[in-house]
Formats: sequence, C-alpha cells, structure tokens
Amino acid sequence: MRSSNPVFSRRGFSRDNGYAQFNARQPQAGGPAVGTQANPYGQAPAGNPYAQNPYAQQDLQQGAPQAPATTGRMTMDDVVMRTATTLGLLIVTAALAWALLPVDEANLGKSYGIAIGSGLVAMVLGFVQAFKRKASPPLILAYAALEGVFLGVLSSVVDNYIAEGAAMQAVLGTMAVFTAVLVAYKAGWIRVNRRFYGFVMAAAMGFILLMAVNLLFSVFGGGDGLGFRSGGLGILFGVIGILLGACFLALDFKQVEDGIAYGAPKEEAWLAAFGLTMTLVWIYMEFLRLIAILQGND
Repeated sequence: MRSSNPVFSRRGFSRDNGYAQFNARQPQAGGPAVGTQANPYGQAPAGNPYAQNPYAQQDLQQGAPQAPATTGRMTMDDVVMRTATTLGLLIVTAALAWALLPVDEANLGKSYGIAIGSGLVAMVLGFVQAFKRKASPPLILAYAALEGVFLGVLSSVVDNYIAEGAAMQAVLGTMAVFTAVLVAYKAGWIRVNRRFYGFVMAAAMGFILLMAVNLLFSVFGGGDGLGFRSGGLGILFGVIGILLGACFLALDFKQVEDGIAYGAPKEEAWLAAFGLTMTLVWIYMEFLRLIAILQGND
C-alpha cells in the first residue's frame, strides 16, 4: 500500500533492482494490481506462498509472511535504527533551539524568524525527498534537524507565553497515540484495507483544504480567519487532526510491514523513517495547538 501522511503525499517504496518494493502503481489493499503483473511486487520473496497476489489470498491484518533474512533487504531493525536516528536528531536540535534561541522580549523576533526560516526550508526538503525516486539519508537528516529547530522555538513560545508545560504534554500525548496505534495495529483492531485507505485520504484532503482556506482568510482578513483554529471549532479540528495522524500511523506501519515481507532494499528503511517522523511531527503539532487552545487565550 502506498502510504501517505497529512503533510506530504510521499511515495512509498519504489520498484528497482529486481526487489519487491512499493511504488505509485502498487494496488490498494484488497484490490488487483494496476498496470502491473498480478503480484504488485514482482518476484515474491522466497517462502512466500502468495506469489500471485498476496492481497487476494488473505486479509491485510492477518499479517503478510515474512521474507527470510537476505543480504541487502530491509529488516525491522533497519527501520527502528533509521527512525531512532532521524527522531533523535530532531529531538536534539529542538532541545538546542529551545536553549540557544531565547524567546524573551529582546530576542523573540530574531528567534522566531530563525524558526520560521528553518521550518520553510525543512518543508522544501521534505517535498524534495517526497518526490525523489530513492531515499537520500543526508536530505532526510537535514529535514529532521531543521524541523527540530522550528519545533524547539515554537514549543518554547507556547510554553512561555500561552500554556506552561504544553510541550511536555504534547510529547506525552504523541507517545501515547503512537503506542496505542501500534498495539491496536498489531492486535488486528485496525484493519488497513482499501476502504480504510480511501476514507483516510479523503478526510485528510478535506482537512488540509479547510486549514488552507482558514489560513488564507487569516492572512488577508486578519484575526482567526474562519475560526477553525481557535475556540470550540479549534478544539474540534485539533482532535480531528490527531485522529488523522493516528490513521496515518497505521498506514505507515502497514507500509513497513509489507516492505519487509516483500523484500524492499535495506536503504528504503530511510523512507520509512522519513514517513514516520513526518507523521509524528504532525501529531505533536496538533497536540501542541490543542493544548494551547484549552489552556491559553488563543
């Protein structure tokens, strides 16, 4: 399944080097391949009894058969290590930004300017990686570092001027959502299939469109725009944003599971780390915004 998240419509694993990998032509869960052979991953890994079309043989949540350890193929350890590296760099730069870019009255403008600049560059790097055919570790790590600077200053501003302790609460909330979705996914309580994918994508596109319209009204009309990010509507859309992030985590988990099962190359673990990082950033920011509304003065 080609996974996405609320920030970027990124590619999944791409078909290359004879490995079974994700690409944009891959079928959605429960459906036949589009424009490809019956098996969307090409040559099935050794030991896979569903070589013709694994999706036609079993429900997604029953678990795809694991490919045997093969040199050059992605493993769960690869995904965990790359994700830990990417998130670790983001956390370190966020902590440094919090400590080295003060948000007192004398330095707020300068620190906030650096944060906005870092966030914009991180967004550009994210788009570049999203449309690249292969994972670029330096690009992904640069994205994580700059995103960390942005989040560090933003969190400091919210913590100091709007809602004390909001950053830690947002971190704990993000960890709780990640853990809950992982447990629910592994237990089979979340069924990642074609219907689930279609619903999440439609909801995400609608959400992003509304937020973009709200931002435009806010920029050109002043105030809170249409009010989607403040007051009662702000709370509602904050909860919806967190739920969407949780749904995209489930899609990311399925992407990783299928990539391992069908022989994605080892370097593709960086794509998994990139996607998981973006989704977790999305959830954290929605929590931070929600807490600011609940505890602050908008």
